[in-house]
Amino acid sequence: MKKLWLVFVLLCLSLAPGPACAVQPGEILADPALEQRARELSVELRCLVCQNQSIDDSNAPLARDLRLVVRERLVAGDTNDQVMRYVVDRYGEFILLRPPLRMGTLLLWITPLVVLGAGLAWILVAWRRRSRITVETGAAPLTEAERMALEKIIEGR
Repeated sequence: MKKLWLVFVLLCLSLAPGPACAVQPGEILADPALEQRARELSVELRCLVCQNQSIDDSNAPLARDLRLVVRERLVAGDTNDQVMRYVVDRYGEFILLRPPLRMGTLLLWITPLVVLGAGLAWILVAWRRRSRITVETGAAPLTEAERMALEKIIEGR
């Protein structure tokens, strides 16, 4: 029984998804420090094909090209900021998974808060309206005649 349990656990662990990384062996830089910087940068850049993945996680050909551009710029001696500026200059701020807080991106940052606030306000108003209706339409207690009629109806079943 213990062996069966161990096999089951190992099977579950082998089926568990691992980290999704699309970097091909041919893309990896020989210098581990540069490769680490390349990975840190590519996690911050959006795949323009997938749009909800970083270029580090995407298998799209464009994501591969962007990973290679990042690595080329690092090998050429650019700093992380210079590489990011280079990519943003060519593709715009949309390529950043976390756009900076500026006047141009303020709407991106504030819209979720506004939608959340509007939803909470709607729930609060609906809750208050419902509780007010319940209070306003509260039924008066049954009279003796009504109670006897109700008992007759219940007994008749």
